[in-house]
Amino acid sequence: MKKNVLYLGNNLSSRKTNVSYMKGLTQALEGEGFKLICKSAFQNKLARILDMVKGTLVYGYRMDNVLIDTYSTQNFYYALVVSQVCRLLQIPYIPILHGGNLPQRLKQNPKLSKMLFQPAKVLVSPSLYLKEAFTKQGFTKVHYIPNSLQVQNYPFASRPIEGIKLLWVRSFSEIYNPCLAIDILKNLQDLGYTASLCMAGPDTDGSLEKVTTYAKTLGVKVNTPGKLTKAQWTAMAKDYNVFINTTNFDNMPVSVIEAMALGLPIVSTNVGGMPYLIEAGVDGILVPPNNSKAFVEAIVKLKAQPEERKAMVKKAREKVELFDWDYVKHQWKMVLN
Repeated sequence: MKKNVLYLGNNLSSRKTNVSYMKGLTQALEGEGFKLICKSAFQNKLARILDMVKGTLVYGYRMDNVLIDTYSTQNFYYALVVSQVCRLLQIPYIPILHGGNLPQRLKQNPKLSKMLFQPAKVLVSPSLYLKEAFTKQGFTKVHYIPNSLQVQNYPFASRPIEGIKLLWVRSFSEIYNPCLAIDILKNLQDLGYTASLCMAGPDTDGSLEKVTTYAKTLGVKVNTPGKLTKAQWTAMAKDYNVFINTTNFDNMPVSVIEAMALGLPIVSTNVGGMPYLIEAGVDGILVPPNNSKAFVEAIVKLKAQPEERKAMVKKAREKVELFDWDYVKHQWKMVLN
């Protein structure tokens, strides 16, 4: 069995970032007996890519596979560079597709995308959305492996909604449209509902200050506890009864999957991979992006229909139970071997 894996991507750990996908997958694979070397933890972008290249040159000869986290923004070029080093050294590499805007990258940079993705051993997509988008562009070696979680760590509870207690968990970043959450809270309160909002996550681009300033301008209060560990936010979730996802771009957000596992009803923008994760009206509610009125209507509907809400969160829990590591690990073993 092939066991040696070099993992290239975001191995950063700071107060400005949530726990990376790399850290979670690395721990899970190591638990299955794989031996991983991870690069890179450098904050400086130039130092990070140089460390990835150096790691490939130094360790590549004894690696059975190289995993490469691949995003749609500047990190796309990191993946492109290290993939070409892998090709030069004739090491099998596997891009892991992240970022809801990757389909646009395929259209904007078709030649570079072909250089990166065509020679890969296989492409791993955490969402059916990206698998479909890549297949349409002619990339046939796409294997769907969803983001995984240890379901037993997420106690399920169907919550009553008397006062509306909104929970938002994400990095504070412009692409996730956090100020929309403030509009939703304000609109609910203006309609006479008792409503509160907690927004948990690290500040990546200064959006937290914009959110707090905007809330003060509208005269509403928002709880912003900052970056929390998974254990902290899942424990805190018992005090809330609606999870909102306000993003303008998305793929398969782990926080939404975790909220589904906990029994929180989901109201999310209908963007990117969200309709591939949530079946509208069945295990969550999808609304148009940047539309606070649609969010408010969906939340009020959840409050008014307790039996439908209970059925919805039950189906959501059943869906994400299939994302448990005990299921997903077999797919990873197949790809790596």
